[in-house]
Amino acid sequence: MSDTSPADPVSEAFEAQRDRLRAVAYRMLGSQADAEDVVQEAWLRLSRQGTATIDNLAGWLTTVVGRISLDVLRSRRARPEAPYDDRLAELVVTADDRPAPEDDVALADSVGVALLVVLESLRPSERLAFVLHDLFAVPFDEIGRILGRSADAAKMLASRARGKVRANPQEPGRPRAAGREQREVVQAFLAAAHGGDFEGLLRVLDPEVKLTVDTSDGVVVVLGATKVAAGATARVAAGAAARGRAVLVNGLPGFVSWSEDGTPLSVMAFTVVDGRIVAISTVIDPARLASTDLPDPA
Repeated sequence: MSDTSPADPVSEAFEAQRDRLRAVAYRMLGSQADAEDVVQEAWLRLSRQGTATIDNLAGWLTTVVGRISLDVLRSRRARPEAPYDDRLAELVVTADDRPAPEDDVALADSVGVALLVVLESLRPSERLAFVLHDLFAVPFDEIGRILGRSADAAKMLASRARGKVRANPQEPGRPRAAGREQREVVQAFLAAAHGGDFEGLLRVLDPEVKLTVDTSDGVVVVLGATKVAAGATARVAAGAAARGRAVLVNGLPGFVSWSEDGTPLSVMAFTVVDGRIVAISTVIDPARLASTDLPDPA
């Protein structure tokens, strides 16, 4: 919850930047909670300093958020006992009932789970340079000031990060179906699961598909198309007995199911590459589902 008040000019100036700053911090850290903490810390620093001595407020705030996020990333690397896990770090679920071209653009432009996982493999300085420049068009001289390096060094870090991102098979930059085609693959998966069509499931699943299920007892991981297909019919059929609808989950095509009384049963997100599903993330933890903002059942 924000402590800012829109009644004074400093608060108003900050609130105008809040959404962008939250987006920067989220892509840096992969956690909405951590992003909110970083943005709130940026507000506290601004409130102590004021805006009178700041020529470029947007740039100043970006620098502050970048430096705080960099500290958080470095702290994480110093604590290997707390690695990034396989869960959907955050659940941003929106209805996917507008199969229009602009919706495909929104899907393509979103930063989904796959990219966040890839970003976790980068060094903190590489991640900051890549996120700020490639996703938010921050000039390299500003990035260099955040890192305490030259603009050329910042450019080199971003280039190195870009190479790692493109080389990773989970990254959205790898040739991937367009948004509408992604949905068609997911719909084919759901239809095959509902119909008990094992061969149909194998046709749309990558041989090395990874299924991650977030339960109340922890995270369960299943690897391989045969194993994933074997359990898919029962899982999807359980949701199909109630109500469900297509959604976007962190920008990825997904599906939500509810019981007849409106209680959410599951959220599924699919990563599609080259016409096949390479990853499925499923949340069935009742507590997590209850705390997630979901669209109304169709």
